[in-house]
Amino acid sequence: MNSENASKVLSKSSNHIANINRLLRNIKSNTATDFIRLDFRGIIVTINNVAAQSNLNIIEKYIKRINTM
Repeated sequence: MNSENASKVLSKSSNHIANINRLLRNIKSNTATDFIRLDFRGIIVTINNVAAQSNLNIIEKYIKRINTM
């Protein structure tokens, strides 16, 4: 992920957190996103508990979709 995409995500991080949490609630998951931050490797999404693979897939698809917008 380049710096332009990362800054795009961080500029509206509260909206992205709300959208990810909505997607997780739609599948009746107890997992919730706490915050998003940048690292030298990319974006780190912190969640409230250990996530199942399906939860991680939803978060990953959402982040990839942001990059294509």
